[in-house]
Amino acid sequence: MARATGRFDPLPGSWFAPGMIEAESPRVVLVTAPDPETARRIARQVLESRLVACVNLVPGIESHYWWQGRIESGQEVLMVMKTTTGRIAELKDAVLAAHPYDTAAFVVLPIESGSARYLDWIRASVA
Repeated sequence: MARATGRFDPLPGSWFAPGMIEAESPRVVLVTAPDPETARRIARQVLESRLVACVNLVPGIESHYWWQGRIESGQEVLMVMKTTTGRIAELKDAVLAAHPYDTAAFVVLPIESGSARYLDWIRASVA
């Protein structure tokens, strides 16, 4: 379904063109992994499948969360993935199949604006 936004973005060099296809809308996906090796393995898998344009690994995050009725904490690696709406379902399936957690974090965020060249690169990289 086409969505005509025609919205000018106040960031220099950023523009959402009229008629942008919804499936091509860039997204950021946040996933946490228990360690760098797991994060690298998942990153490589989704990159090789062209489900993402880029994965940033942010090691050493400290997570605090509820699990089985208790507050827990631990060290994790945050994976910041860039993709498009049309790749989300496949990406989610691939990440969850490869992930060791029973309840892996998989959170999709819209990209409201950004550099037109960067957003075009994301789209082209997952096409």
